[in-house]
Amino acid sequence: MAPMSELEHLSNALATPAQLSTSSSSLDGIPPDLETSIRYAGAQLTQAAGILLRLSQDIIAQAIVTFTRFWIGPEGGSLGIYAAKDVSAASLYLCAKLSFQPTSPRSILNVYTFLLSPDASPLWFVNPKGVPEKPAPDTYYLSEGTYQTERLVLMRIESTILRTLGFNTHVALPHTVALTYLQTLGTSSSAVAARVFEHLNAALLSPQLLYVTHQPNALAVAAIYLAARETGVKLVDGEWWEVFDVDREELGFLVVGMGSMENFVRAERQKWKTRPIPLVIDEVEAEMERRKMLEEGE
Repeated sequence: MAPMSELEHLSNALATPAQLSTSSSSLDGIPPDLETSIRYAGAQLTQAAGILLRLSQDIIAQAIVTFTRFWIGPEGGSLGIYAAKDVSAASLYLCAKLSFQPTSPRSILNVYTFLLSPDASPLWFVNPKGVPEKPAPDTYYLSEGTYQTERLVLMRIESTILRTLGFNTHVALPHTVALTYLQTLGTSSSAVAARVFEHLNAALLSPQLLYVTHQPNALAVAAIYLAARETGVKLVDGEWWEVFDVDREELGFLVVGMGSMENFVRAERQKWKTRPIPLVIDEVEAEMERRKMLEEGE
């Protein structure tokens, strides 16, 4: 049996049913579907920023999980008080600082200024109109004065995240676990391994918050099961997932959750179409006011 310290290293603190049923945002009147869309966009923003900063996928994934955890439960952060783009930047800055790839506040803020530019951003939920062939550099230039202001916000939100999470920044990821399980199952297919990683990375954006409701071993097993089925690779006979401490019910839920990501993303794009997803407080308030006016018009 592995020592308790090793088991803790491979597991995460999961959200409770009470935390999942009520969020601070919902208590402030943010509609659940809007909260879901903003969390999804914020996670994608974190992913894009991490890639531009050339951070490892481990750091990016940890930052997305940290970003997700911040909003959970009535004691979590509210989208009516904190801007999703600020929490995204602070989560990435914090996780990079705790790794072997720390990055400077200026680098973080330069990248976010670019990604949040409505005239230059390549992100569809920020710039639905599409990127001009040659966007003007002054549309994503971070002046020194703005940098100093944004740097103070970054530091403040980082402290807020730490307090909200009780200074528990540990995030165990399922990627390495999945590789170990594939070796144990005797599966050497590179196609299966690639598909496993695709599912695990996509699950970071899941509306079911899979990374904060299930342990890494269960996420790894579900990704392997789904990847093997999609690629036509036969795994060992029998209920092999039970060897990795995952029951059929949990496996089924995760397989459905991971398999539904493509439809979820398609639905989000269809839902927002030509409108950006609000990532700052003013935009959230404007979206809620727009919905209120539509309801009154009906």
